[in-house]
Amino acid sequence: MSPQEVVMAQQAAGAEAATDSDQCCPADPPPEATAEISPAVHAFLKALANPARQRIMLLFARGAELSVNQVAELAQIGQPRASEQLAELKRGGILTSRKQGKVVLYRADKQRVVQALADLQDYLKFCC
Repeated sequence: MSPQEVVMAQQAAGAEAATDSDQCCPADPPPEATAEISPAVHAFLKALANPARQRIMLLFARGAELSVNQVAELAQIGQPRASEQLAELKRGGILTSRKQGKVVLYRADKQRVVQALADLQDYLKFCC
C-alpha cells in the first residue's frame, strides 16, 4: 500500500469512527441535565458517604419507624451519635420524621430518595 493510500485509509477510518461516536453519544446533553450537582443531591451523597449511616439506613428497611433510642440500641452506638447520624440522614433527604408525643420517629423518605437519584442520573448523563 502506498503512503497516499495509507493516509486515505486513516482518514476514512477517522470519519467512520466520528460517525459511530455521533450515534453513540449525543453532542448535546438532555435539556433537563445540569452542569452542577444540586444542593439536595450533594446532601444526599454526603449522607451516603459514611459507613455508620449506611448501616443505620438498613434499619429503616420495609417502612420501619424508629426513635433515636431504638436506633442507638440497634446500631450499638450512643444516643448522641445516633442523633447526629439521623440528623445527617434527614438533611440528605433519606429520612423523614414525625413527632408522637415527646418521641420523634424516623422513617425512610422514599420520594426524596427517588428524586435525588433521578437528579443524580440527570447530572451523570450531562457529565459522562
